[in-house]
Amino acid sequence: MMTPKSGVLLLASCVAAIAAIGSVFELTSGTPKFGSGVTWVILALSIPSVIAAFYAAVKDANSVK
Repeated sequence: MMTPKSGVLLLASCVAAIAAIGSVFELTSGTPKFGSGVTWVILALSIPSVIAAFYAAVKDANSVK
């Protein structure tokens, strides 16, 4: 059962996934808007954030009976 907490975690996972995809597109375009270094940092932080938030959301939703 989905709880408000798991919903917020899923939202955070989606936002981080959008940031990761955007970073990949920016890096492949050749001229990232925020510079190459910042875009790599965003990508490096968003990928683990997607995994962690999604895992936490599923774990929270499964704990409610």
